[in-house]
Amino acid sequence: MGAGAGFSLMGRFRVVTENTVFAMPEPQIGLFPDVGASYFLSRLQGFFGEYMGLTGTKMGGAEMLASGLATHFVSSKNLEKLEESLNNVETDDERVIHKIINQYSENPPLIEGSPLLRIDSINKFFSKGSVEEIVASLEQESIEDKDNWIYTTIQAIKNASPASLKIFLRSIREGRKQTYKKCIEREHIMLSHVIRRTISGDLYEGIAAKFLDKTGCPKWDPPSLEEVTNEMVDKCFKDLKEDEDWPPLNLPSKTDSIALAYGL
Repeated sequence: MGAGAGFSLMGRFRVVTENTVFAMPEPQIGLFPDVGASYFLSRLQGFFGEYMGLTGTKMGGAEMLASGLATHFVSSKNLEKLEESLNNVETDDERVIHKIINQYSENPPLIEGSPLLRIDSINKFFSKGSVEEIVASLEQESIEDKDNWIYTTIQAIKNASPASLKIFLRSIREGRKQTYKKCIEREHIMLSHVIRRTISGDLYEGIAAKFLDKTGCPKWDPPSLEEVTNEMVDKCFKDLKEDEDWPPLNLPSKTDSIALAYGL
């Protein structure tokens, strides 16, 4: 989850099992999905990335495989055999490694209730231009459709930091048109602003409420989506070059070629 997911997704071979759980729940603690999330989430089918980032929904191993976030699904009972087979390899030839992992790989079906089976509905709601419009469309649908999925989706969004939600939506929309390197560099700027409390101290409030005080009820500031203006969000994307205490992130020029080679 979170940073761990970002590191793992840079692997050439991303092996999951029936025990794997993936999520980017940062808005629930006043942050936003980073570590390249605006790149890899924006490249999921339709607007599934917006759904994952705004709701913090958990995804299992089978869903990761189906979505493309994982390259292989291996039953946990076969992990030791797979590891033993890989330990006996004396080459770094990707084709050889791929062939070995394939010997233990499966293609499990999606479980009933998987959000991937609701991709049409997700595209309908999460393609909207703003978080307010997304929520409004879900609430309008809930009047006629009492589906519990709609209710839990609305609640997940409303429990998150309004500022974080708006920052993330802009981030993933920009990420669709940017390279991996550009996404990482931009997210570094955004994270710097969050740490500096440029528009909100929600990160500190969220961590305290979730992990320190454990009240589970953070008091977000601003408290509503309507109070988070476009001008406020703009500030979180403003370069910090003029501040010597917050130098820009300088990644190797080969970063994008690595991302493409790894299928991201």
